[in-house]
Amino acid sequence: MKTLTEQDYIIAAHELGCEVAAIKAVAEVESLNGGFQADGKPKILFERHKFHEFTFGKYSAMNSDISNPKPGGYTGNEYVRLDKAAKLDRNAALKSSSWGKFQIMGFNHNLVGFPVLQDFINAMYKSEGEQLKAFVQFIKRNKLDDELRDKKWADFARVYNGRNYHINEYDKKMAAAYKKYSK
Repeated sequence: MKTLTEQDYIIAAHELGCEVAAIKAVAEVESLNGGFQADGKPKILFERHKFHEFTFGKYSAMNSDISNPKPGGYTGNEYVRLDKAAKLDRNAALKSSSWGKFQIMGFNHNLVGFPVLQDFINAMYKSEGEQLKAFVQFIKRNKLDDELRDKKWADFARVYNGRNYHINEYDKKMAAAYKKYSK
């Protein structure tokens, strides 16, 4: 089964020592709850600033839509951007995308238990259960379980979404989503 069950959330929450509502809040904010698009591919966001970083800007002059020191440029069909970048540097393109229900960046593949990048990508395609396992590992390895347990959303978002988390109000969105799920 591709989608998570309530039991999956309960097991993950127990492993992290937090509430199910906290995990659901992160999932909602990161991917509007779904780990997959209608066509069966995992949801992604291609981060052009990461591609720029991983390729040392060598494609930026001719391809600023996919390689740019500034974040953004999202089109609504991120696979078009990913495919374009992959034709230039596949490894950098896959590492520059966030994947699945919890939007784990490809460059974190080793951190979340996948020494081989392609194994991480395959897992993201397999199921939301695999996406949840990667999330749990990310939380543990970054020692974010306390922030999740204590609902310290700003501290959580600073690590999870980056130092500019406040621009997209990730902390406020997670707090609101948590409130909804904890009822």
